[in-house]
Amino acid sequence: MKLTTKGRYAVTAMLDLCCQETETPVALIDISKRQEISLSYLEQLFAKLRRRGLVRSVRGPGGGYLLVAAPATISIADIIRAVDEPIQATSCDENDPEGCRKSTRCITHHLWERVGTHINSYLESIHLGSLIEEIRSGSLATHSGHGYSP
Repeated sequence: MKLTTKGRYAVTAMLDLCCQETETPVALIDISKRQEISLSYLEQLFAKLRRRGLVRSVRGPGGGYLLVAAPATISIADIIRAVDEPIQATSCDENDPEGCRKSTRCITHHLWERVGTHINSYLESIHLGSLIEEIRSGSLATHSGHGYSP
């Protein structure tokens, strides 16, 4: 499975939004600075997140984005799918009934399909709320030993 920057950045930005613990909208420029993600890229991602009903935008001075639902109800899979990122381990086009080869599915197709199902289940089981708790407890840290810094 290849998760592109689109999916990773969307999850990072949504987690940042949750970490702000504010009832006021969070500006994308602030997320951009904290997470070192291009503002224009964030604008594209948040347009998709808004269309999927995960965030809502507030216009005007002091505007920005707010979560639509509680962090405990938004799964990582929801976020990744919202930005049009497929969660699958096969290289097959899901719209092509023939498969990954010219005329048939490869002999390992079902193996990778099951791997994709497990990955999807895992990402469905993780919610922003649980990641926030891990960040606050210090158990969600990078390999270099540094925790998340909003």
